[in-house]
Amino acid sequence: MRRYNRTSLLRLLHVGGPATRATLAAELGLNRSTIKMLVDGLAGDGVVQERVPRLAQGAGRPSLLVLPQSQAVVVLAVDVQVEHAAVALVGLGGQILGRMSWNLRGRQRDPDEVVCHVAENAALLAQDLQLRPVAAGVSVPGVVRRSDGLVHDASNLGWRQVPLGERVGRVLGVPVVVGNDAEFGALAEYVRGVGRGASDAVFVSADVGVGGGIIAQGSLLRGSAGYLGEIGHMTVRPGGRICHCGNEGCWETEVGEAALRRALGLPDGSPRGAIVAEMRELQRDSDPAARLGDYVDWLVLGLVNVVNILGPELVVLGDLFTTLPMPVVALAQEQVRRRSMVSRALGGVRIEKSSLGVDLKLLGAAEAAFEDVLASV
Repeated sequence: MRRYNRTSLLRLLHVGGPATRATLAAELGLNRSTIKMLVDGLAGDGVVQERVPRLAQGAGRPSLLVLPQSQAVVVLAVDVQVEHAAVALVGLGGQILGRMSWNLRGRQRDPDEVVCHVAENAALLAQDLQLRPVAAGVSVPGVVRRSDGLVHDASNLGWRQVPLGERVGRVLGVPVVVGNDAEFGALAEYVRGVGRGASDAVFVSADVGVGGGIIAQGSLLRGSAGYLGEIGHMTVRPGGRICHCGNEGCWETEVGEAALRRALGLPDGSPRGAIVAEMRELQRDSDPAARLGDYVDWLVLGLVNVVNILGPELVVLGDLFTTLPMPVVALAQEQVRRRSMVSRALGGVRIEKSSLGVDLKLLGAAEAAFEDVLASV
């Protein structure tokens, strides 16, 4: 029971940040003497620190704040995307302490090359910061078996049956958890982004491909063997474009990066920067939805299906979807409310852009790594 209470208190500080002993007692339903014992133990181990608030208010002696010490427990976060990869050391409380990134081109996209670069950059970070990670989380744009980190299929990387968890664990020498990038995006938004406080939410991500992560009743939904969230491959247009997955008319073919490039009138193969620049210009357009044409129609159709099937209170749009002008997001929300039975029953479903920017997948990977770590601190 003491171990359980210690872990619960540490998780509360990790997610919620500094708090007084009284607040911790109220949140955890524990008496003050138990909280004192737990805090004293964590402080003695160097995991937390107590200090007077900088802006103390009112008469009398201010209550001490219990603060998690970011460098006391550190994990390595790895974000592998189609065009680049990044690693970061993330401390207790979710603070990114340092990061490095590199482009993935040609042979650099080979799994062995990626693992080698992860190990090299992780070692450089650890040396520069004088910190040693105790676990690692790896985000990958593909179908991942969570039990052992096998990447069953990451088509946009050209990966098939890659035992990534085993390989990364071998070179780093720490426990490793590997997950789908949209799944980790959902976890990051739920813990540290616009999804905080939402017990049922869906994260929808548009990159080269389209994926989804699902929070159900406050927990990350993982599916059979960890395979879940391939919403980009639901059929929305029978007889439509052939998808790399072998299906035709997938949602990904209508709203992914290539589709957005077509909607903006950009040449095939235009760099990501050109898309982002065009979307910035679109923000100034008096009718951005009209400029995007049927791209918006396909976006709405997919979101209606997602909401009807999963019934979330919140849909978070990530990656390239964050470049959508707010009038387009507002139109999508109104259309989903009107066309989705579930949304009407709920009185509407909120649709918001991700708030975590480029750190999203790194933070999600870190949170996945911290899940087991916090229980052993």
